[in-house]
Amino acid sequence: MDTKVTLSFDEEVVRKAKKYAADNNISLSRLIEFLLTKVTTKEYANLEEYPISDWVYQVAEGEVEYKRAPKNNEKSLKHEFFESKK
Repeated sequence: MDTKVTLSFDEEVVRKAKKYAADNNISLSRLIEFLLTKVTTKEYANLEEYPISDWVYQVAEGEVEYKRAPKNNEKSLKHEFFESKK
């Protein structure tokens, strides 16, 4: 059963949260519920003990490597297009 709660947040935080929720096809209420569920599933003495998401650790490890697709010139693009039609 859902229960209504009134919360106050910084206006900029709410704007960004609404955009994030919309971009991920989820309501702001469900996003907040998900985050609160994550925080409350384990006991932490304080917020500093709360673990950072695994993806942050994955991004932070090792050397940064930027990968770019090679730019195709007009001739190679035409060739690729006509080859795909065969």
